Amino acid sequence: MADVLDQAEVDALLAAVDTGQVTDDKDDVLVGGRQKAPPEVRTYDFKRPERVSKDQMRALEAIHEGFARNFGASLSGFLRTIVEVRVTTTEQLTYSEFIYSLPNPTVFNLLGAPPLEGQMCLELSPLIIYPIIDRLLGGSNAEMYVPQRPLTSIEQRLISRILDRALSNLTEVWSALVEVKFRLNETESNPHLVQIVAPNEVVVVVGFELKMGARAGTMSLCIPFNVIEPVMDKLATQSWLLYQQKAISERQVHELSANVKHTKVDLCAFLAETTIKLGDLLTLQPGDILETDRLASSEVEVQVEGRRKFAGRLGKYKDLRAIKVTRHIDEGTRV
Repeated sequence: MADVLDQAEVDALLAAVDTGQVTDDKDDVLVGGRQKAPPEVRTYDFKRPERVSKDQMRALEAIHEGFARNFGASLSGFLRTIVEVRVTTTEQLTYSEFIYSLPNPTVFNLLGAPPLEGQMCLELSPLIIYPIIDRLLGGSNAEMYVPQRPLTSIEQRLISRILDRALSNLTEVWSALVEVKFRLNETESNPHLVQIVAPNEVVVVVGFELKMGARAGTMSLCIPFNVIEPVMDKLATQSWLLYQQKAISERQVHELSANVKHTKVDLCAFLAETTIKLGDLLTLQPGDILETDRLASSEVEVQVEGRRKFAGRLGKYKDLRAIKVTRHIDEGTRV
């Protein structure tokens, strides 16, 4: 059944014809006196459907750039050497394309992230795994040979300490998007033996580069679309940025407050300064009195970790000598 135009639409159409903006020839449509441009035609590959928008891909990249910074800092502290981690690629592939792009053997880890359903994959290249193992065992990585074999039980135990840090950092950065807890489900050396989704299923692959001294290798995080589909609406650029800023701000305030409350600092009070002869200094005895130019009622300087922070006055509190803080001071203020 054809659509019926109301009177306002009919009047608008007649006015457009009178002004020359629209002609009665449906093959010759004019817009503003100019011929309308032909429609843009794009090829579409049904084998590789793009189910994640560009804005959502940028949001995922931003999330994992934060993960790369945190993971690099965590590895640097753990290995006691500088480790650089950065995002190199973020792309959509089919699962079969991702699998065939990986070396065999490799370190292929299956990750769970409840309450999200399904599994993700975290692959670590042997080119960086074996130098890390060598570092943990006290080696120097000089002219090191990278064997083409699966990890031994001892090597897997060592790498699990690296994976624990990676999962902790992933949980931290993803918590701004959805409350998840990453965990390691299984480790495999041959990626072709693992099929978490159908071969033609769309996955988002985030590629990383790890550098440790002269050694470098890759790391890939494979995220199937069906795993993140429930939270795709949160990955729009504007809503994600606002959500991220709010979540990070609240988390930082909580962490800083918790850490600062338990931090111990050195506090020193300087009562006065004076000069004496070395001979008098050597003969000082308990009970001797040193004369200074400062009055007993004047303020004293209080330093925190060697930096001038407060001014205070001498006093007594429960039979103990005490100083009452009276004001803040900076480096240029005289007391």
